[in-house]
Amino acid sequence: MKDRKKRRILIALVIVPFITAGLLIFIFICQDSIVNYLSSTNKIKADILLYEGWLPETAVEVAINEFKTNDYNLIITTGLKSDDLDFCMVPMNGYLIFYPASDLFKDEQIRIHLIEILAHSKMGGKYSSHFNFYVNDSLTAEFIADEKERKYSIKWTGALKDIDSVMVHFDDDYLDEGGDKNLYVKEIIIDNNIIIPYKFNSVYDVGRLGGTNRIINDYDTHGELSRNIIIRNGINSSSVVAVTGGRANINRTIKSALAFRNWLKTYDDKSDEINIISMGIHSRRTLVTYKSILGKKVKIGIISLPESEKPGIRKLKYLDILTEVLNLVYYRIILLPYSIFR
Repeated sequence: MKDRKKRRILIALVIVPFITAGLLIFIFICQDSIVNYLSSTNKIKADILLYEGWLPETAVEVAINEFKTNDYNLIITTGLKSDDLDFCMVPMNGYLIFYPASDLFKDEQIRIHLIEILAHSKMGGKYSSHFNFYVNDSLTAEFIADEKERKYSIKWTGALKDIDSVMVHFDDDYLDEGGDKNLYVKEIIIDNNIIIPYKFNSVYDVGRLGGTNRIINDYDTHGELSRNIIIRNGINSSSVVAVTGGRANINRTIKSALAFRNWLKTYDDKSDEINIISMGIHSRRTLVTYKSILGKKVKIGIISLPESEKPGIRKLKYLDILTEVLNLVYYRIILLPYSIFR
């Protein structure tokens, strides 16, 4: 019995590399055809435009132009709760301003307080992020953050009731072919027991303090964040709806599609035609997922953005294509119950 198991393991160890190599050779030969299949656009006449919330901010302009130039009623942004949003990304020079709730700061005693900032940089080395820290309008410290999450601390003397705001100023944004400086900030901790998360307690002034480009951090999912970005770029808030799902580490596209299906059941106008904006080789998987989840009664078109829309992406690698092909096969299998038992 043990010998039989060993033989099976040995065979698997021999066969799997051959299959993988064969797939890579096939992808190498047929790369253009496979990429075209995975990332083809097939738009229809629709009254709902669905925007996947994980798309980079550079894709927002495409969504806005599509919405304005065609007769859509709504833009739906989808997204799930994600660890990616536990930290606020500060991608450009600017000011992340925390406004603590007034009931947190009732202490009128003047004494030494420990104030900590939980943060990290996207990368280390020359891409480490420099930031200044202010209490109210006074510069109290400056730090250089590397890619490791850590607490940057200061001692501040005063009464907590006198704190109106605390502010993180990212001031050395930098981008080249090797990488992109980004600062990530999660929360402010005071005296080890007062925690002020960036969500719902902060704003991000991009560029100039008090300027016109202000992001209010009142979101908890990628869908809500995308809605805010689209509205900030000129679309009326009544025309943009965030449809969000819970936290998920796998099968996120399915979770988003299920959340959208539930929302669609409550939509008064009962739309049965939608276009989905997705990106590159992920687009085919998005289309397959939504068609399986929503069924034949809903007509679905796909608008596939080029991979070049992704910051820092120059060219697809064979392994990326192989991974997406395998993901598509996997999704078709796990989506069978939705098609069979509808």
